[in-house]
Amino acid sequence: MAEHLTDEQDVREVVRERYAAAARAATNRDRSCCAPERCTPDKTPEDADSFGPEQGEPVFGGTLYSDTERDELPDEASLASMGCGNPTAVAELGEGDAVLDLGSGGGIDVLLSARRVGPSGTAYGLDMTDEMLDLARENQRQAGVDNVEWLKGHIEDIPLPDAAVDVVISNCVINLSSDKRRVLAEAARVLRAGGRFAVSDVIADPDMDERTRRDVAEWTGCIAGALTREAYEADLASAGFEAIEIVETHRVHEHASSAIVRARKPAGDG
Repeated sequence: MAEHLTDEQDVREVVRERYAAAARAATNRDRSCCAPERCTPDKTPEDADSFGPEQGEPVFGGTLYSDTERDELPDEASLASMGCGNPTAVAELGEGDAVLDLGSGGGIDVLLSARRVGPSGTAYGLDMTDEMLDLARENQRQAGVDNVEWLKGHIEDIPLPDAAVDVVISNCVINLSSDKRRVLAEAARVLRAGGRFAVSDVIADPDMDERTRRDVAEWTGCIAGALTREAYEADLASAGFEAIEIVETHRVHEHASSAIVRARKPAGDG
């Protein structure tokens, strides 16, 4: 019988344990991802629209980045990636931007972002897991990237002041939180007026069953905690976002898809 989650602390602890183990595996150069049984290394991101669990093709992990992007960084950064997409490819980062990655893991999206925003910009990586932060700092050292700041904390309580960043990104992490409304409200708080929200995340089908919803393995595998499209749109709007857009990219489970989620903080908001 599947183990079931009971409260917010349970969720946070099982997620922390899962990602600490993934960091150790990446350090030992062992391929790992959100749902290992759904990942294979022999496909490229250009094939993403045909990925699917039925074919055993990759739906999570570093293979969702281009060869050029992976070549920019240490192998461990790609091996530690457990995301469902490539948010840096859709975030429209510009020179001088300040960008925050929620749940930065081994740092692949932070380091790619830091390259894109240039020396006049800053890339922040926020993670709650010591092992991932240690791995990210080592990946930063190997990559020779300076304009990065690592933050320890929870995505429900971002340790940055109001209006601190231009862009918030995330890669298959918001679905892991048990309080997604708070996460989105925090993202809106730290964004400057007109700031952009551009994440990759998992979107649940409306018919996802309750058994899957409460299964620990499915939660840490980025499936059980996913919002439906309707709920995601409503929570973004409630947080004060506008220009909300959700585009599904590929199936990751019989009851869920990966999606690009974009929104904007109104230009008049301080």
